[in-house]
Amino acid sequence: MQHIKNVFGVKLFSMIDMKPPISRAKMMSVTKSAIKAIKLYKHVVQIVEKFIKKCKPELKVPGLYVVDSIVRQSRHQFGVDKDVFAARFLKNFTDTFQNLYCCPEDDKSKIIRVLNLWQKNGVFDMGIIQPLMDMANGAIVPAPALEGREVNIIVFVQRL
Repeated sequence: MQHIKNVFGVKLFSMIDMKPPISRAKMMSVTKSAIKAIKLYKHVVQIVEKFIKKCKPELKVPGLYVVDSIVRQSRHQFGVDKDVFAARFLKNFTDTFQNLYCCPEDDKSKIIRVLNLWQKNGVFDMGIIQPLMDMANGAIVPAPALEGREVNIIVFVQRL
């Protein structure tokens, strides 16, 4: 199983030397190896997040396409109830999207397009997608763990 995780990492990071656009065959190959490594899904997600963080700006959007492809394939193959990838990607979505928005200005519309497709197809709900869309316009989005605390602090201060 460890070997399968390593194969996935090698396939994904082989994109580092490529120039966009990434071929459909390459995207399918990366997705297939991610699905094969489903028992190590946490590692797969971590590898994708690391790729998005470390890659060149012009490869940020292909990194998002890998996320999209893995989540869609997992939901299709295993069903929405048994998809482990979407929930795991959500854990660091704010940080991942902050890294994604370090892409060229022209590519931001492609990120918004993916978010719109996720909303339309019900992959993630609007409460998750809207703050990520707001980031495209330069809004600072707090990490999900802090959101409730900040709201409580603001309410507390307003009551004083």
